[in-house]
Amino acid sequence: MFNNRIAVLFIHGFVGGNYDYANFPNELEVRKKFDVFTFTLPGHDKIIVKNVKFGEWISSAEEQINFLLAHNYHTIYVIGHSMGGVIATHLASKYKEIKKLVLVAPAFRYFYFKDGKINIKNIEETIKNMPELFKKMGTETVVERIKKTPLPTMIEFTKLIDTHINDTQNVTCPTLIIHGTDDTVVPKESTEYAYNTIASDSITLINIKNVTHDCFRGERNKEIRNIITNYLLKNYKRKKEIINI
Repeated sequence: MFNNRIAVLFIHGFVGGNYDYANFPNELEVRKKFDVFTFTLPGHDKIIVKNVKFGEWISSAEEQINFLLAHNYHTIYVIGHSMGGVIATHLASKYKEIKKLVLVAPAFRYFYFKDGKINIKNIEETIKNMPELFKKMGTETVVERIKKTPLPTMIEFTKLIDTHINDTQNVTCPTLIIHGTDDTVVPKESTEYAYNTIASDSITLINIKNVTHDCFRGERNKEIRNIITNYLLKNYKRKKEIINI
């Protein structure tokens, strides 16, 4: 039986959980047009375990889409934050039932120090540079979580990005990208990469002042929620644009 309702799937970021979206999923559910779904990536939800592989994160997200398809959802919107944005991009490149993609601070470029990457080939150097890395990343909530994350799990994070960074080239659905100018976790080059490589003919990049990586809890969180909600509700337009607000 065909399901004419729209499913919205939220995907949280690395060392995060659904709490990172605050109550936004519930707010969106109130709009009768949407059925909202959330899930927790393996090894997450406040506790990161050492033996999680990045393939498990991808598989768990694909399972969510397959669940929606099995329940006859033929129009799916996906919202991904940070690493969840990379996973969401992979899903959009694979499943044509995904009709809209929202990327909030997508982590196509990871934590900066030296050449801009965690050096997974030299573990000792990585550990040695950790204090400087965290200093540059500031004091956001996610940074405190990363400090407690085992290095092997952090390496899985980099492997995920390295493996799926080119998935942007196969995304053709309308895409909204949001970046906070005060984000000390994901650099602006990451969102610019997504904007420049996603194959869709309808893509909007919005740079928002005074917004950090933890954007769903900051001073402009209501504005960000409204931007995303309105984007999900509006009709498709063939246009590429960058907006600074």
